[in-house]
Amino acid sequence: MEQAEFRDPRLVSVYDAEYGWSRIDEFFLAVANETPRVRVLDLGCGSGRLALALAAAGHQVTGLDPAAASLAAARAKPNADAVTWVEGTASSLRQGMFDLALMTRHVAQFFVDEDEWATTLRDLHRALVPGARLVFDSRDPRSRAWDRWNPEDSRSIVELPDRTEVDLFTEVTDVDGSVVSFATHYRFDDGTHLTSTAALRFRTEDELRDSLAAAGFSIRAVYGGWERQPIGAAAGELLVVAER
Repeated sequence: MEQAEFRDPRLVSVYDAEYGWSRIDEFFLAVANETPRVRVLDLGCGSGRLALALAAAGHQVTGLDPAAASLAAARAKPNADAVTWVEGTASSLRQGMFDLALMTRHVAQFFVDEDEWATTLRDLHRALVPGARLVFDSRDPRSRAWDRWNPEDSRSIVELPDRTEVDLFTEVTDVDGSVVSFATHYRFDDGTHLTSTAALRFRTEDELRDSLAAAGFSIRAVYGGWERQPIGAAAGELLVVAER
């Protein structure tokens, strides 16, 4: 199944267990906290870890995601009623709804089609008030992260809340220019083997800047790591802070 880690309830629980709170979340929370009590859009909120932390910090949070299974997991978490959960895409957003929009965990790269990416940026521009920020992460293609997506380097064991273990690994299935396709395999204790497929587009810094400018954004900063290091830092990231 395509992007099954977000759409299959069993794999959503694996994703939740695999990706706990980290410096990635700390970065985005710190960005939000630069302004008290802002209206925040978490686009591609998944199972809601960051959205719930933003709400706990006093922000008015909307978690938007097209995956019903991920949103069901988010709604089942403690204090979930502090967040407005919406199943859908940025096309449903009204004008001037937010002071800050976030796309975390490389959500921006899932917009493989350039027209879809451009449309999403325009939708976000419409949904933000003047002076609002759009902040997101995208892997720097120069770091070639996909070279490490193989059964040897990517294998891990994830323990679920019920103490069962899942053996998983990722393998690249195709590299077509800046688009990398891959499959992640999940083997459960009971013998079940599930596979999730996906593709990501690796945009350069210049491509990100150009697409944002075309949508009406200006760039405030681009960092190379979660501690706001310069581009080219070992983290291999492009952390973009743009302004409407």
